[in-house]
Amino acid sequence: MGSKKRVSDSIEEAEIVEEKELSSGNEDGSAEPSKKKLKKEKKRKETETLENEDQNGVNELSTPSITHKPSVNSMERKKKRKSLDKERHLFPPGKTGLELEKNKSESITRSGGVLPEFHIGVFKDLAAADASVREAAAEALVTELVEVQNVYDMLEDKQLVEGALKLEAEKDDGLNSCAPSLRYAVRRLIRGVSSSRECARQGFALGLTILVGTVSSIKVESLLKLIVNLLEVSSSMKGQEARDCLLGRLFAYGALARSGRLTNEWISDRNTPYVKEFTSCLISLAAKKRYLQEPAVSVILEMVEKLPIEALLNHVLEAPGVQEWFEGATEVGNPDALLLALKIQEKIGADAKAFSKLLPSPYNQSSLFSADHLSAISNCLKESTFCLPRVHSVWPVLVKNLLPDSVVQDVDFASVPSTSKKHKRGRKGSSLEDIEKNLKCFFEVVIEGSLLTSSHDRKNMAFDVILLLLPKLPASCVHVVLSYKVVQCLMDVLATKDSWLYKVAQHFLKELSEWIQRDDARRVAVIVALQKNTNGKFDCITRSKTVKDMMSEFKSKSECDLFIENLMTMFLEEGHTSEEPSDQSQTTDDNSEGGSIEDMDSVGNLGSPDFLRTWVVESLASVLKHSELDPDARFHAQKKILNFLSVQGLFSSAIGTEVTSFELQDRLRWPRSTISSALCTVCIEQLQLLLADAQKGEQLQLLLSDATQKGETPHAGACGLEASDLGSYFMRFLSILCNIPSVSLSRTLNTDDDKAFKELQEMQSELSRLQAMQSQLSREGSNCDPSMDVKKIHALRYLLIQLLLQILVRPGEFSEAASELTTCCKKAYGSSDLLESSGEDEPEGDGTPELMDVLVDTMLSLLPQSSAPMRSAIEQVFKYFCKDVTDDGLLRMLRVIKKDLKPARHQDTDSEDEGDADDDLLAIEDAEESDVAETGETGESDEQTDDSEAVVGFETVNTELPEASDDDSDEGMDDDAMFRMDTYLARIFRERKNQAGGETAHSQLVLFKLRVLSLLEIYLHENPGKPQVLKVFSHLAQAFVNPHTAEGSEQLGQRIWGILQKKIFKAKDYPRGDAVQLSLLESLLEKNLKLAAKPFKRKKTASNPSKKKESASWKRYKMISSLAQSSTFWILKIIDARNFSISELQKIYDIIEAALVAYFDSKKSQIKSDFLKEIFKRRPWIGHHFFGFLLEKCGSAKSQFRQIEALDLVTEILKSLVSSNADESGQNASKKMLKSHLPKICHLIKHLVTNMPEKQSRRADVRKFCTKIFQNLTTHNLSASLLKALEPDGHAACESQLGETFLAMKQQEH
Repeated sequence: MGSKKRVSDSIEEAEIVEEKELSSGNEDGSAEPSKKKLKKEKKRKETETLENEDQNGVNELSTPSITHKPSVNSMERKKKRKSLDKERHLFPPGKTGLELEKNKSESITRSGGVLPEFHIGVFKDLAAADASVREAAAEALVTELVEVQNVYDMLEDKQLVEGALKLEAEKDDGLNSCAPSLRYAVRRLIRGVSSSRECARQGFALGLTILVGTVSSIKVESLLKLIVNLLEVSSSMKGQEARDCLLGRLFAYGALARSGRLTNEWISDRNTPYVKEFTSCLISLAAKKRYLQEPAVSVILEMVEKLPIEALLNHVLEAPGVQEWFEGATEVGNPDALLLALKIQEKIGADAKAFSKLLPSPYNQSSLFSADHLSAISNCLKESTFCLPRVHSVWPVLVKNLLPDSVVQDVDFASVPSTSKKHKRGRKGSSLEDIEKNLKCFFEVVIEGSLLTSSHDRKNMAFDVILLLLPKLPASCVHVVLSYKVVQCLMDVLATKDSWLYKVAQHFLKELSEWIQRDDARRVAVIVALQKNTNGKFDCITRSKTVKDMMSEFKSKSECDLFIENLMTMFLEEGHTSEEPSDQSQTTDDNSEGGSIEDMDSVGNLGSPDFLRTWVVESLASVLKHSELDPDARFHAQKKILNFLSVQGLFSSAIGTEVTSFELQDRLRWPRSTISSALCTVCIEQLQLLLADAQKGEQLQLLLSDATQKGETPHAGACGLEASDLGSYFMRFLSILCNIPSVSLSRTLNTDDDKAFKELQEMQSELSRLQAMQSQLSREGSNCDPSMDVKKIHALRYLLIQLLLQILVRPGEFSEAASELTTCCKKAYGSSDLLESSGEDEPEGDGTPELMDVLVDTMLSLLPQSSAPMRSAIEQVFKYFCKDVTDDGLLRMLRVIKKDLKPARHQDTDSEDEGDADDDLLAIEDAEESDVAETGETGESDEQTDDSEAVVGFETVNTELPEASDDDSDEGMDDDAMFRMDTYLARIFRERKNQAGGETAHSQLVLFKLRVLSLLEIYLHENPGKPQVLKVFSHLAQAFVNPHTAEGSEQLGQRIWGILQKKIFKAKDYPRGDAVQLSLLESLLEKNLKLAAKPFKRKKTASNPSKKKESASWKRYKMISSLAQSSTFWILKIIDARNFSISELQKIYDIIEAALVAYFDSKKSQIKSDFLKEIFKRRPWIGHHFFGFLLEKCGSAKSQFRQIEALDLVTEILKSLVSSNADESGQNASKKMLKSHLPKICHLIKHLVTNMPEKQSRRADVRKFCTKIFQNLTTHNLSASLLKALEPDGHAACESQLGETFLAMKQQEH
């Protein structure tokens, strides 16, 4: 926006307009625009003059008055313009106004003197947006004016020059000693700072600053008067016009302050009144508008920086209005007065009464940040929000006083107890302790007491002030800054995304995260402050990953150790007694991992005092997750965490909170408040997770060790199992603590649990000794017993450790399983003395179950209620022992998968033998069996059902049949283990009878099945080529087809589907060898072909099922059909690999022929033709066998649709004949087969061409098939035989229907 013209200075403005017009017009090389503007200006001025004369009724010829002057000046300007026009016509159009003026000046000064030229065009560049252009213009302006003034000062007759070079009317402006050009420049620069055009204020102020500071002829008194007179705000001014004048005065005063003239005036005359007048003018200006206060004070401070202390005391502080301004500051809330007082006090360094209540007397840092004084000035600080989003200048000054530069920044508070810190004193005597005290008082009174309890703007300012503090904030003071109320406010804002403060809080967290990037102590302090003040719930409530991301940055050993030490200290401190969070903070979220609680009921709700300690415990276990430590450093950190979790979760002290162990050379510490049972459980669970993680790392080391030994690379010498085995270290640590008299287990165990606990300890020690011995033998290259695999022993050891901890977590539930597991270990690895001492060395007999069966049963009994680390240990043991699993053990695992809460239809209570069970492996009902379904048939029912033909009310056929009784599968099972597993299943069934517990019972059974499926997946991965894979396949397929599986759990069905696809169908290996029974393959093939042919049926009772159920039923039908097809391909691959004779394959052919007969003759068969094509493509020997059968069906199938489908199948077989012609023997075999079936081919062609289908597409299929036949016969030189076999009517029909294709074959033969 351009500035408006002011009425009071209309004459000067007219002159400026005139000069601009002249300059711009001449520079363009054309005088026409200037003439037009001059005419308009002339007309306007004359009109204004006439109006003034009419209104005042003044006779200008007889009565001189003030109103007469404008007309006289106007007449003078008219004459001046006429003379300029005459001169302009005498020069070429390229001459500028400045050149004309120069010529005129030279013509005038030749008679009296010479002045250098002054280019008015530089004023235009002062308003440029480019700072470099403005600076260059200002320098050029000052250079020319200084030269002009110097020449002017040396002139003797100044009146002649002034008369000839008058650029403005004479005014009493006090610039009498200045050259006319300089006077004009000063006035124009002062007027220019009020312009809002581009960067005029900055450029004109810069020019004024340099000019006033350079030319001493310009008097300060004159400048102060000109600023007031030229930029006076009249009562008629409003809006932008008044604002431009006020800002112009501010910039003009700023130019004067920066020029240094006031300082020079005071130095030359210490009684000069101009310093007081200048200060008073600025105070008066600041009082006019709120937005002028801070910049006015900034201008005063520009002067203060240049003045000596004496001038400040005697002139600035004594200026009129300053004392009153300071006195009223605390009442009205004037942060600018506080800023001025602080800056002046900083320079004078002494008390001054003029500061009134703004600063304490006597002044020092402690009194400045005392609670009383901060309360007195809090109103000033609160009112500093008017300049948001910019932070007021008073805050950086306060921060500088609060945190002096001399403070030692890098204080490692976390690694040293606070009582032992040595506070270093700075040069000003401020210690870290004093600074922390002042900071705490500042936050309590100002931040928490004034800003956070007020409006959103002031909350925003509070976060901005904290960000100002961060760069200089010592890590030891983070807990003061991130106090409870600050963190709660931050948490409340982040929990409400629709608040406009949400982005402010996000920016704050971003800056906070960047601040802690390269400082371990800062990161630890911030994490501790955030979690301690939110009870460990910061990420949960804010629905963010702030703490988690901060924790993931701990990479090095020093960082991890520092964080671990702080977490332990936080846990051992007294319970955090803080205010309850606001209602907004009571929300939870699952996004947080570093401190997230999966089962919050185990430690109480979010408001529980144990929640923070729970977060500490979980963070200890996960702190190494993202670290990049070498094995030794990781093991050292794991030991430290293990010691702490073991002490807190497993033991309690009878003599206080600290016990010293000389054997461990360490102090065992407990918190003063008693640890709850739920928190102990959390500690044990995290201890299990830590051990499970260590087990994975150690197993990887064992694998690498094996690979190294196979490569015959010498292994480094062992330094004991405890040096790298966390499990062995834990058992030693546990044994030491159990032997300390004043330390006992935190949980009392019953007799059975106590016995099992000790047996597990002994067995684990024995296995550790055995593993160490085997490792030593392996390193020495000695022949080791294959059964003594180090990896097997290692896996068993960790299972024993997990079971030991599980006994403490859930007493009374695992003692029997622990006893069985130790017995298995003793029989497998235990020494004779151990067996004799235990008294459990029972003689082997026919009634004694296999060792692997007992181990499998024991692991199955542990699965239902075990923790995740224990399940991982079970899976590791099963992985190394699954190759020895017996058929009985495998069947018991499959038995769990087949269990169902809903009894099967037609349940037979009579026990059946295992052969009958295998005979009906997939439990497929015959299609002819009476049921509640009927086939949906339409007009074209002979065509296959498509996805688009699914009708409302259709669903899958009930594929469930009476399953074999499971009683026989329990033969040989260990009685105790079977009782435990069946007890668990029986309890699930009992809960099923209860309406309220039905859902719980079903979910428990599904969970149990999923865990057993994990074991089966491991079995299939480790034993892909065993015949038992067929048994696993049959049971899994039956469980998948069972409709109760889909109704019960989609996850269970998807898991079975995934195992079948990845571990069986797509596995690299498959069952081979003579152990694979052909009868079993025949049965499986028959069942799967029947399953693939099952139609999508509609139940009579389902009149109007929902679309969702209909879609789910159709989806399940397609999955079952896909399963049947994949199973068929897989079974045929196994059959093909055995290379059975033709006689042995006869039953296979019969099964496939039955499926083909049903496909061609029955509408109920829904086998896909693509499925049959894929069979013939993958197994060409099947297609060759049924070539003649298919040729017959091409003409005799029940429906024309099936006949066309048969043609496609024959075409697929013909393709396989072509592909087999690579060698001579293949060609002979193909020719022999075609020749043997030539009569059928001739009959089929004659039948097809004499009975062409009505549909165009089907006729095209017939022609395509005949063409393919002719090509194959021609290739094998059998076309002549075909033509000979065809009768004349056949020739005529072929020529009529096939045309050129048949004629071409005939011509080729003739």
